[in-house]
Amino acid sequence: MRVYLLVMALAAVITYLLIPSVRAVARRTNALTPLRDRDVHTEPTPRLGGIAMFLGFAAALLIASRTTFLGEVFEISNQAWGILAAAGFIVALGVVDDIWDLDWITKFVGQVLAAGILVWQGVQLVTLPVFGLTIISSRMSLLITLFVVLVAINAVNFVDGLDGLASGMVAIGGSAFFVYSYLLTRSTETDYSDLSTMVVAALVGSCLGFLPHNFSPASIFMGDSGAMFLGLTVSAAGIVVTGNIDPGSSVEGLSTLTLPAYLPILLPVAVMLLPLLDLAFAVVRRVSAGKSPFTADGGHIHHRLLALGHSRRHAVVVMYLWTALFAFGTVGFAFLPVEMMVPLLAVAVVVALVSTLLPRLVGRRRHAR
Repeated sequence: MRVYLLVMALAAVITYLLIPSVRAVARRTNALTPLRDRDVHTEPTPRLGGIAMFLGFAAALLIASRTTFLGEVFEISNQAWGILAAAGFIVALGVVDDIWDLDWITKFVGQVLAAGILVWQGVQLVTLPVFGLTIISSRMSLLITLFVVLVAINAVNFVDGLDGLASGMVAIGGSAFFVYSYLLTRSTETDYSDLSTMVVAALVGSCLGFLPHNFSPASIFMGDSGAMFLGLTVSAAGIVVTGNIDPGSSVEGLSTLTLPAYLPILLPVAVMLLPLLDLAFAVVRRVSAGKSPFTADGGHIHHRLLALGHSRRHAVVVMYLWTALFAFGTVGFAFLPVEMMVPLLAVAVVVALVSTLLPRLVGRRRHAR
């Protein structure tokens, strides 16, 4: 555990320290987010924050590769290097987009290439923990992996609309993912070094290092370079952890429910549930209006929270609460008895609902007076 926390701390510190330099580069290259009707910021803000996040992430992994505990993770397969290479490629694509605003087709082709790097280096879905399903066809494995990675990349990109929103949600969801992956490794392996746990630790660290600069009022945005980096890395970790447990076997230390057998595939969905819902609603909304799914609008979940009367900070905190509820609630069912989890989740849902509807509830009370 200490080594993983060291990886997390290294990523956080390096990311935090690099932000001022990246912010200066963004200003010099005019990589600024302009003011648009759907935006909530009030002045052009530097982006390219994804550069610092990736450098913190990469530095933490490279240092981890030199440790006795995690060095073997880099030696037994190319997956770790594949994740690092794909992340570097997607960040480079995002930097170009942040500076010159690529068209959606070029960006999509670049995303496919980044996902292809993962597959090429062995990061792909071979089994699914649903009825012990094995993906026999290599072509089917490729297509499903590409689909998962592309959905995750664009889901984070779609939800990144308020200061501190995407980085905080991934930090919270990633922390739950880290807890699950670490405890799963301890339950199933004698060697506690694990690729997915290491990757998520570095990812959470980079988010924590970026968040102080990005929380409202933000001095820098992560841009597409950061949002696509987060989506790709989360999906890669989810793909890796999916193969860490035989869905037909029982694992010592896990809850006796049948649910844990499905957790390797449910947890990444739980971590990304709000971005995935936002993506799905946006696609349906735009296609129904006869527009391209990639056409920007002001109908995202965070826009609706603002319309309810939340301030920008309060809207972000509300989405943090729901992310924690989904992610840690799912993990809790693996390691805690159901009779404990049900009341805990019930209380958490009530707190999240009251927090979400608070402006309306306060408004009604004032109106009643």
